[in-house]
Amino acid sequence: MALLVALLVLKPDELSITAAMRVLPDTLVLVSRLARDKSLPLSVRVRVWVLAGYLALPIDLVPDFIPVIGYADDAIVLSIVLRHVIRRAGPQAIQRHWRGTDAGLSALARLCGISSAP
Repeated sequence: MALLVALLVLKPDELSITAAMRVLPDTLVLVSRLARDKSLPLSVRVRVWVLAGYLALPIDLVPDFIPVIGYADDAIVLSIVLRHVIRRAGPQAIQRHWRGTDAGLSALARLCGISSAP
């Protein structure tokens, strides 16, 4: 939910609400594919596996009953890990595994604090 809200706030102009909703499943596929990519450094894959486990567990760093930041922690952890993947493995790793739209990738890049889409 926090990822969708962040994407709607930070979205590029060409990203519709429907496309933003589609970014969430595309991002989960991206995380899964990155975790299984043997060409990535082991440290990157370990971080992505930890991210996948964190997103799957109902326990969060910040409890969900705390307004705003309770739901935002998932989006923050996701953006930190994806930023690390791009720095270590290069933007080609994200492009290679992204199955969504270009607008969705651009929105995800903005969420991760990258100036332009990989």
